Amino acid sequence: MRPTERFSSRAADYARYRPDYPQAAIDLLAARCGLSAPAAVADIGSGTGILTERLLSSGALVFGVEPNDAMRAAAEARLGERARFHSVAGTAEATTLARDSIDLWVAAQAFHWFDVPQARQEALRVLRSGGWAALLWNERPAQADAFLADYEALLLEHAAGYAKITASRANEASMRQFFGGAPELATFPNQQSLDFEGLKGRLMSSSYAPEPGHPQHEPMLAGLRGVFERHARHGEIVFPYRSLVYFAQLRPRA
Repeated sequence: MRPTERFSSRAADYARYRPDYPQAAIDLLAARCGLSAPAAVADIGSGTGILTERLLSSGALVFGVEPNDAMRAAAEARLGERARFHSVAGTAEATTLARDSIDLWVAAQAFHWFDVPQARQEALRVLRSGGWAALLWNERPAQADAFLADYEALLLEHAAGYAKITASRANEASMRQFFGGAPELATFPNQQSLDFEGLKGRLMSSSYAPEPGHPQHEPMLAGLRGVFERHARHGEIVFPYRSLVYFAQLRPRA
């Protein structure tokens, strides 16, 4: 399955159950990367518009560039009435955006699906002189608590593509290639509080989770129920993250 098709059946779970990004991360983009009311921002691989909504709150003009029809439709349902939101059918490698039209290029939880050299070339084409780029991730903490350790073991047992896909996320060598050097990194705490349906939806929003009809789907959900019952407090699981923001001025001023 091509990367642009992987989330077609998962858009509803993605929109409802994926974590948001902390306000501190948005404040960093404003303080360091030019996010502001006059700015034009390209949100690449914008999915269902989770980060896009945050960017719009700054007053910026935001182009949500998303190749997957179902994900793009979810973003349009969520944000279509916002005057400064523009939904674009495009990819990181071919955004369709005009040359020298963007002040800030961002990608959240999507960079590992890109062809890095082509995405860099396209970002340099659309960015104005002085333009910045940022890559955002919601990743699990380096030190797993008991819940995360059990959750990780469940995925390794039932989700065949899990290890390969997660190893490619936040890959620093690929990011250095994209930025043309080592970017700066800022890290912020983040978390979700989820009941069982929320935890199930969070899992099923992941491209590696076996879907209904797959022989591992029902065993995985049975295992997930066991993980939830072992670790839930007052009917909820706290799912912790580190929100990572890698950023640099991708196109220095002439």
